[in-house]
Amino acid sequence: MNSSILNAIYKRRSIREYTAEPVAGDQLHEIIKAGIWAPSGLNNQPWRFVVIQDDSIKKNLAEQTHYGHIVNAASALIAVYLDTNAMYDELKDHQAAGACIENMLLATEALGLGAVWLGQILKNKNEVNRILQLGEEYDLMAVIAIGHPAKRDQQSRRKDIDEFTLQLIHSFKK
Repeated sequence: MNSSILNAIYKRRSIREYTAEPVAGDQLHEIIKAGIWAPSGLNNQPWRFVVIQDDSIKKNLAEQTHYGHIVNAASALIAVYLDTNAMYDELKDHQAAGACIENMLLATEALGLGAVWLGQILKNKNEVNRILQLGEEYDLMAVIAIGHPAKRDQQSRRKDIDEFTLQLIHSFKK
């Protein structure tokens, strides 16, 4: 089966090391656009984004996570938020945020860039909001570090599909 979407899914890896080459504004725009096209309940699209390229702000954000070296090395960061005023169902909206973030990660792969989903920074989400001058109605879901990959030799494995399938109603063949 040859599909560019499936190829991007299977090829994408978390990239944590970047070159100094900047990420172009049109590429960041395309990444956010891909996120916006994720499904959301009632099509409420509760996500909001902050694009960060300023080195002093990146430095302040780097102090909020154990992965500060990744934050500092990235050419750009995109903070992904849920606007709590736009939400209608907490669980569904959090699931939609995950879909949005995954779309963004796949878009970086499609654009030849590298990215990693940073979640540990959520432990300091209030401080991140203060640094970015955002009110508490914005709930931080992730920070995505983006850049041109310094290398592309990351390996990953997945368990066999049988370990995840609880029940087969109809059998299927590979």
